Amino acid sequence: MRLIDRYLLRQLLGPTVLAVLALTVVALLSQSLSALDLIVEQRQSALVFLKVTLLAMPQLINLVLPIAVFVAALVALNRLHTEQEIVVCFAGGMSRWRVISPAMRLAASVAFLALVLNLFIQPAAARAMRDELFQVRTDLAATLVREGEFTEPAPGLTVYAQSVDANGDFRNLFIHQTKSDGSATTYMADRGHLAKRLGRPVLILRNGSTQAFSNQGVLNYLTFDEYAFDLAPLANTDELVHYKPSDRYLHELFFPDLTQDWERRNRKGLLAEGNARLATPLYDIAFMAMALSAIIGGGFSRMGYGRRIAITSAAAAAVRILGFIVQAACESSAWLNVLQYALPVAATAIALHSVFRQRAGRLAPRHARAAGMAPAAA
Repeated sequence: MRLIDRYLLRQLLGPTVLAVLALTVVALLSQSLSALDLIVEQRQSALVFLKVTLLAMPQLINLVLPIAVFVAALVALNRLHTEQEIVVCFAGGMSRWRVISPAMRLAASVAFLALVLNLFIQPAAARAMRDELFQVRTDLAATLVREGEFTEPAPGLTVYAQSVDANGDFRNLFIHQTKSDGSATTYMADRGHLAKRLGRPVLILRNGSTQAFSNQGVLNYLTFDEYAFDLAPLANTDELVHYKPSDRYLHELFFPDLTQDWERRNRKGLLAEGNARLATPLYDIAFMAMALSAIIGGGFSRMGYGRRIAITSAAAAAVRILGFIVQAACESSAWLNVLQYALPVAATAIALHSVFRQRAGRLAPRHARAAGMAPAAA
């Protein structure tokens, strides 16, 4: 790679990295706000909250990459053009392709990174996050007792605790259980905590009493120093982790198990997600081409390129929104999947046509006069 190519690439690479980091941090903050209920409602640790937030990063990065590339390219190219560095490149005899090739190589590299994220890293992270959320949802400590609230973790079972301390111990517990034969038992205890006895989950109650009403209406009253309330029936669940289309690998999207009813009914949605995984990296190239069109696609201007940048930014937003609409439409019509590829390819072609619609050789003298220098001899 020649010296001028490396210089142009460095000028683009720095803003791109900074833009990706900045937009990813903003997206993570938004994701963390939506995951706060893990701590507030489910009483999970900060480590679980951090793990779920970080596992969402691959999908968030894929969303912000095209925007980061577009913003960074506009900033870097606008500076290079207004400071007449690109004008000097044209005046020195460089072709338009030679000038834009570092930017397009950078966009292709980012697109390849996005493809790797889409095919391998995102589904692995999404599955790990889904498993973690499943563990949170089935966590007995979180679902059984909520401080100061009456909860019904299972049919016929009501649980109340006045407070829960930092160690997870319950204070002033109340448990009312109604069995299928009509009998009911009420447990009251000063303290309680979750434990395991003989491999079975139990709730250890201390300093309490039980009141049991048989189905004949007989009351039995008993006090105890320690009582183990069996939680095994609550822990035994037939619920399985269900992976959404965004959690699945590419082969699972294109070749689903049609013996499963859910996958058979959602085959078009899986196909749309699979094509989106392959098509979305093309937006990185399309947005870079659109940024080049906004800056280099027109003549040199000492007053800046605010109007062209605003128009191109609106066009880029419209292209990406239209891409989401097309992906949603593909869930009902499989033949529309071709549009997921056609849209970014068409945007790239139109943008590059704008860049190359005039030959650089004819523009070199005018650029040179704008830069206050003579064009280089052929």
